Amino acid sequence: MRVALHEDRDAFAALFAHFGPRVKSLMLKAGADQALADDLVQDVMMTVWRKAHLYAPERGAVGTWIYTIARNARIDFLRRGSSQPYEDLEAVEVPCENADSEEEVFANQRVSVVAEAVAELPDEQRAIIEYAFMHDLSQSQIAAKLALPLGTVKSRLRLAYAKLKGRLEEVQ
Repeated sequence: MRVALHEDRDAFAALFAHFGPRVKSLMLKAGADQALADDLVQDVMMTVWRKAHLYAPERGAVGTWIYTIARNARIDFLRRGSSQPYEDLEAVEVPCENADSEEEVFANQRVSVVAEAVAELPDEQRAIIEYAFMHDLSQSQIAAKLALPLGTVKSRLRLAYAKLKGRLEEVQ
């Protein structure tokens, strides 16, 4: 609250000292390398500084709020990376025209199973999955496009993930 109300640098330093290593550990466990984890910690803590006035103690602990910011920062990083065009065309691997037929059959089967699993979702969940993965839209963009509350989009996405996970575990 001292950071939010008074921009107290000492209070922020204490927050950073306490949560910085924990956020970094979370990022490393989620698969980030050291440099990316450090960058994400900086982004998260700068967001905490800039948005401290938005923290509402009645909605949850400060740690929960900071970890939510961290999770969202990692998701945003992954989304930005997924829609970036290749810059170095020499590094792009082009599949061989004489692809291994067994590998091709398995790939086609995986595509088929994924398509079936998505088709079995209820319409409202399938639409959100399609916007998120085929159109690379954020949850906020999906909410705006479908004129739905953001919480509804998040709930439907979470339900769809659970259904797809159960169905697709065998496909890996």
